[in-house]
Order: sequence, then structure tokens, then C-alpha cells
Amino acid sequence: MTWTDTHCHLDARYRDEIQLGDRENGGGTLDAIIHSARAAGVERFITVGCDLTSSRECIDVASHYDDVWATVGVHPHEAEGGLDGIVELLSSPKVVAVGEAGLDFYYDHSPRDAQREVFGSQIQMAHQHDLPLVIHTRDAWDDTFDVLAAEGVPKRTIFHCFTGGPDEARRCLDIGAFLSFSGIVTFKNATDVAEAARLCPADRLLVETDSPYLAPVPHRGKKNQPAYVAEIGRFVADLRGVPVVELAGQTSHNASAAFPGIA
Repeated sequence: MTWTDTHCHLDARYRDEIQLGDRENGGGTLDAIIHSARAAGVERFITVGCDLTSSRECIDVASHYDDVWATVGVHPHEAEGGLDGIVELLSSPKVVAVGEAGLDFYYDHSPRDAQREVFGSQIQMAHQHDLPLVIHTRDAWDDTFDVLAAEGVPKRTIFHCFTGGPDEARRCLDIGAFLSFSGIVTFKNATDVAEAARLCPADRLLVETDSPYLAPVPHRGKKNQPAYVAEIGRFVADLRGVPVVELAGQTSHNASAAFPGIA
């Protein structure tokens, strides 16, 4: 039984938030974090860029491990800084997607106009380079769908760390997207997210950690790590009433479909 963590942050800025020497949280070093995840059955990792610096670091991390791949992109929080240098990174053989890109109107760390512009440009990049698109959206569902409609939905689109309910899930599914569920699905107050995980067709379902954030129950409040994707997967399997081994196989198969570069 093996898993794919389709969204984690293994570049230095995020990885260093895992406490050095904390054995339960992967030991702090990159080798220890990956070793812990492999021991839990995680066979593939996608480390996700959020700006130019982290995107470069993700490529560097991926180049050192056969089972790690990278995305490059600009998170909506960083949209005000623009996209300079991102296109040049897309030629790396370990880059398997554009993103995470999207809109975040909860924090508004970048002006909304800048967020929309940078999101639209990254959708165009995904089209031009025939790469999947990884989307972050928070408190911006209508605007997210509006930008996608204007630019055209890439044929492989992933809504990472899905936080919507059944209505949002159906809108995503209607445009052919994958839904990726993080540790949030295990939270007691995330009933809408759990319902979305139940209704998602088996062939559109992904699991992720978004580590070092959003550790699942019973690790909530601790730093997250890729090893915990197995626990998220077990929770989702129980929600859906299917054997864990079936869900592990299905989500890993789906990961290959969503991100052909890791197949």
C-alpha cells in the first residue's frame, strides 16, 4: 500500500518550520522527513513553489531525490511581486506543474487586481507548456471560476487543499478538475469538506498534506509532514466506506493522471 503526497513544501523556508530534532515531526532534516514518509508508505512527493525563490529551491530538492518532483509558480500572497523568472524554470525536467496559483481574498496580502492578473498569466503558462495547474483559492470561488472561464481551464487542473463544500466541489468537477484533500478533512468542524470528499468521483480524488501546515487529527497543532498523508488517506477511505488499500491505489493512480510527469 503506497501513497502520493501531491502537495507539500520541502523547500528550506517551509521545511525549517519543522523543529530540528523532533523525531515525531520527521527530525527536521530533509533526509529525515523523506525517510519518515517512505516508512509510512509514501512513494512520491510533489514539492510546491510559491514564488521565484521557493520554486528554485523546489527544483533543487527534486533534483536530489528520484521520488520528488517540483512545481513552480507564484502564490496569490506573492502576486504583487509578479512572475519574473518563473517561465525560465518550466524547462526543468523535474517540474511537473504550474502553481500554486490562484486567489486569496481572505488575507489579501496582494492587491486583488494583481492576484487576478498573475493567476491569469499562470493559467496561460499551463496552456502554453502543456502542464497541469495547481490552484489555491480562499474566499474567492466566484472570481476563481471567472478567471478560469476567461483564460480556459487547463486539461489537468487541481484544486489543492480543497476547502469548499458540495456546491463548490460540483463546480470544480463540472470543469473537469481534480479535488485534493488535506488534513482539513479530518477536522471536526469541516463537515462540508468531508461531504465533498464523499461525493467526489473516485477518479478525481487526490490526497495531500500541504506540510508543514494543517496537520491532520490526531496531530493537529503540530507541524505537519508528508508521512501524515497516509493518515489523511485512511480518514477519507473511512468517509467513503472503501478499503484503505483501495483508496491508496486509486489516489496514486489519479496522481499519475493529474501529474503525468511523475508517472
